Amino acid sequence: MQTAFESWIHPAPPSEGGGLRVVPGGFHIDPIRPVDRAVITHGHADHARPGNASVLATPETLAIMRERYGAAAGATLQPSPYGETLRIGDVTVRLVPAGHVLGSAQVVIEHRGQRVVVSGDYKRRADPTCAPFEVVPCDLFVSEATFGLPVFRHPPADREVARLLDSVRLFPDRAQLVGVYALGKCQRVIRLLREAGWDAPIFLHGALGGLCGLYERLGVPLGPLVPATGLPRDAFKGQIVLAPPSATADRWARRLPDPVVGAASGWMRVRQRARQRGVELPMIVSDHADWDELIDTVRDVGCGTLWVTHGREEALCHVAAGMGIEARALALVGFDEEGQGETADDPGAGDAA
Repeated sequence: MQTAFESWIHPAPPSEGGGLRVVPGGFHIDPIRPVDRAVITHGHADHARPGNASVLATPETLAIMRERYGAAAGATLQPSPYGETLRIGDVTVRLVPAGHVLGSAQVVIEHRGQRVVVSGDYKRRADPTCAPFEVVPCDLFVSEATFGLPVFRHPPADREVARLLDSVRLFPDRAQLVGVYALGKCQRVIRLLREAGWDAPIFLHGALGGLCGLYERLGVPLGPLVPATGLPRDAFKGQIVLAPPSATADRWARRLPDPVVGAASGWMRVRQRARQRGVELPMIVSDHADWDELIDTVRDVGCGTLWVTHGREEALCHVAAGMGIEARALALVGFDEEGQGETADDPGAGDAA
């Protein structure tokens, strides 16, 4: 049975572009295949695909897409700063911060007295590299649930970074090699290190340099960064080296002196996953909402209807139903959960945990 919302906003099949289709606006949110008009929540590759004819997103997300895709970012790119209200067809649209990565946005859509908020990916924790999540009351909230199980309660990120610095002091003759995703996680870990007092150069795998440079051009200072190439092995002793997760176990890492292998991800809560990846220093640093944040957000927005787009949908839907909210899973095609499709934010693929 079709709800009042589904008469004008609903999942589109992949053959028609995928993502969420907003019928009276004539656009798709985060389509997985090229469409005439796309609204993009953020720059991770499972949400921001190339080849759309027209793209609306925050200026920062468009800059990220240009960095990754060049001319394929979109034939027409329309920047919309946070808070700007636009009329598109028969709906109004505005973008507000999602707190996920630089430029990430929730899409607020109003149509005939109904307000829908499509969250994209989001977190509620403070992040020095992006604007904080903004609560927008709504009738329908479309939420992710990447970490939608009670076991996922993220510790403070600064505490996890302090563990990395403790490891530097404990093993002064070893390199600290930390797997991070190129968009968002890399820059956040760098800024957290700076805030913790680490002012020495941080060494970067080549796949991370481009987006770090873009962040700095967009006003996020990262301090001294050095390519981790062309240096003698001893130069990395007692130093912090960041690389894509896939690089921490390949031949590239052999240039480092007996590295302590770390990984920054919400999935590091799962010890078996850390062991499978050969991670000696698991750092639970996530750019997604944890279980408590998901529930708090559903409560804070005051929605009567909840749609869950990806992740652990069942548990969040169950809790929402107990709060008197009509909830269901959408199971959108093409949105990878943290730790799966993010398997390489080696340039351009997947989402970041």
